[in-house]
Amino acid sequence: MKLILKIIKIFPPEASHIIALHCLNILYKLKILNLFFPKFEKDSFEFVGLNFTNKLGTAAGLDKNGDFINCLGALGFGFIEVGTITPLPQSGNPKPRVFRLSKDSAVINRLGFNNKGVEHLVKNLQQKKYKGVVGVNIGANKNSRDQKRIDDYLICFERVADYADYITINISSPNTPELRNLHNEKNIKLLIKSVEEKSRLINYSGPIFLKISPDEPANLIKQIAGLIEESQLTGLIISNTTVKKNNLIEDKYKHYQGGLSGKPLMEQSTKSLKIIKEAFPQLPIIGVGGVMSKYDFDTKISSGASLVQIYTGFIIHGPQIIKQILSKH
Repeated sequence: MKLILKIIKIFPPEASHIIALHCLNILYKLKILNLFFPKFEKDSFEFVGLNFTNKLGTAAGLDKNGDFINCLGALGFGFIEVGTITPLPQSGNPKPRVFRLSKDSAVINRLGFNNKGVEHLVKNLQQKKYKGVVGVNIGANKNSRDQKRIDDYLICFERVADYADYITINISSPNTPELRNLHNEKNIKLLIKSVEEKSRLINYSGPIFLKISPDEPANLIKQIAGLIEESQLTGLIISNTTVKKNNLIEDKYKHYQGGLSGKPLMEQSTKSLKIIKEAFPQLPIIGVGGVMSKYDFDTKISSGASLVQIYTGFIIHGPQIIKQILSKH
């Protein structure tokens, strides 16, 4: 399996990502996936009214369109988060737009919410065989602005509500122009109010998370957490990728546009997590960003996360990271 991973990584990063997922899907459909990646003992628990088989899940971006829910679920993840999805399909930013930083154990992406649109995702959610928790991460189309951008979130929210165990509102991708402006007080209040109204209108009772940027100042993320605690929304996912690249070993990537994930994000995202947990100890938090090992996973949990998501760690180390993280020995 290590040889297969090495061969897959010969291809450009974005292509190797898709090839790897298709390989997993083939093994799943041939019913031999668990010969390569055996299942292990479940460690079930309840969080925000949902039952999870364990605390490790996939972060949004790994399976944007819900095309690989079944095979990812069969690997032993406790939950799957698909997306980010937008109302209309969009191709995203020009290629190349994903870069491997081997020396840094990191990835820079400037994908730009490339996805097949919410209707494609809904079809996959309707047909999935995986019985575990599936969250849906929603966003806005690139060309939407102001109220239209808010409307995009509401369109996605309503379409996925009947099929999502929880919904994540993504305001923190650095690759959609001005999206992070939704962090400011006026915009975030409008977004929260709009989501609350839509939730009441369609009688949605599941959890709703807001995924935030690690690049905002502490006072702003505490302000957002306070607004979430006072609202009908459930909690925060901390955090998305960072645009800060000053700590990279490979100098040539320090000025690349896009979001940085992987090992260099761990400290920054966990710092934001600790700040929020200390200020709002009762607020439900899902931790993500830089989880490359069991130690990183345990650090997120001890810092206040109830669940942890991985993306780049899975891409770099392959499916065996699941067993390594969840092993009790």
